[in-house]
Amino acid sequence: MAKEQLKVLNALDSAKTQWYHFTAIIIAGMGFFTDAYDLFCISIVTSLLGRLYYTVPGSSTPGTLPSNVTSAVTGVALSGTLAGQIFFGWLGDKMGRKRVYGVTLMLMIFCSIASGLSFGKEAKGVIATLCFFRFWLGFGIGGDYPLSATIMSEYANKKTRGAFIAAVFAMQGFGILAGGAVSIIVSAAFKAAYPAPAYDVNPSLSTVPQADYVWRIILMFGAVPAALTYYWRMKMPETARYTALVAKNAQQAAADMSKVLQVDLEAEPEKVEPREQGNDFGLFSKQFVQRHGLHLLGTTTTWFLLDIAFYSQNLFQKDIYTSIGWLPAAEKMSAIEEVYRIGRAQSLIALCATVPGYWFTVALIDKMGRFAIQLMGFFFMTVFMFALAIPYNHWKSPGNSTGFLIMYSLTFFFANFGPNATTFVVPAEIFPARFRSTCHGISAAAGKAGSLLGTFGFVYAVDGIGIKKTMMILGATNCLGVVFTFLVPEAKGLSLEEISGEDEEGDAAE
Repeated sequence: MAKEQLKVLNALDSAKTQWYHFTAIIIAGMGFFTDAYDLFCISIVTSLLGRLYYTVPGSSTPGTLPSNVTSAVTGVALSGTLAGQIFFGWLGDKMGRKRVYGVTLMLMIFCSIASGLSFGKEAKGVIATLCFFRFWLGFGIGGDYPLSATIMSEYANKKTRGAFIAAVFAMQGFGILAGGAVSIIVSAAFKAAYPAPAYDVNPSLSTVPQADYVWRIILMFGAVPAALTYYWRMKMPETARYTALVAKNAQQAAADMSKVLQVDLEAEPEKVEPREQGNDFGLFSKQFVQRHGLHLLGTTTTWFLLDIAFYSQNLFQKDIYTSIGWLPAAEKMSAIEEVYRIGRAQSLIALCATVPGYWFTVALIDKMGRFAIQLMGFFFMTVFMFALAIPYNHWKSPGNSTGFLIMYSLTFFFANFGPNATTFVVPAEIFPARFRSTCHGISAAAGKAGSLLGTFGFVYAVDGIGIKKTMMILGATNCLGVVFTFLVPEAKGLSLEEISGEDEEGDAAE
């Protein structure tokens, strides 16, 4: 890549922060808002699904989803996400970021609505339909990861690039908060309209027939934010770096950027000269392994290890709240009351720990750097998880639940002011443009493999060895994250071409 041929990229790197940067954050970020809402709201309604479809008449406790059904309902969307990350990541490098960006959003809109429109009234039909559409919902969500991260990194200037990418990902925190808020509003409205006694007072009346609408409305609401941003997403031009470096049309790249950003662009050649053969190496080549093999190992392992702990904690918050007595036993509540209380608990954790953690990263990532934040986050996640797990019986005793919740919240805070944000940011910066979306998709898919392990493993681990030992395993997992962080390079203050080594390729070609 001859540097004088790509003045548009230099102009983007040095461009002042302007309104379109914030517009791009909102457009890309609303996809992540929807992603988080769709992935995490399922944990709020699983208890209700158990009461509606698995209650045994005459039982002293409300119905609950069997372990295998819980794992399927919560894990199937993650399986779809994993597949979508790899597929759309690859497609984003082959066809362009913009061309496939709208497809992911349409999938999310359609499948959010379809998830709430199950077939039949029997448990098997409802759960099978729910799992089918949540898999394809996850498939669309998966595509949003590499495409949003890559688009934002390729639009941003090098001074604030980390903050811009992190801000897109930080919308996930608002999505989790929205999931709790919508659950509170819907359940409160139904609770007022259809009052019901607790299960231990009257089992048959504690789950009113109208409760079946509650979980459907909560899941279907995920289509709303996605639909609101579809038009603006389609209006975004292709990124200059894809057009110039992959499609090799610098003139078109300059024309596209001049429409949306106020940057000084000099005349560009119509076509960028191709690289010399030997420098245009492929993803599975020896050259890629030599240049970026350890980088890809670092981004995949750290995201894998993070998501084992992060998704275990998020998807099963209600079990932990119940075990420490912060939520009443299920039989002490009606079905809709339980949804209300779980939604309130999730909202409180999101508001006090999850959302602030994301925005601490946004504020400090371009000052502290990606490496320092990720290392610090994994370290404190390890400390707080062991601090919860080792004296776990102490935290369960009366009067100590507040202390437990503070410590538990701090693990979320340092996940988000730490590796949950940086594992998303770094893969969008350190790989060459022609592999950027693919490598981000591979890294994200490794994370979802970790989330699947956490989702399925947590259920059986808690049943088999208890919450205390399970939390100790999660602490050890976070400790491994500290070790593998040393494989990930620092990208602070460098252009995408400098950190990915594309400048070196260009010098060799010249």
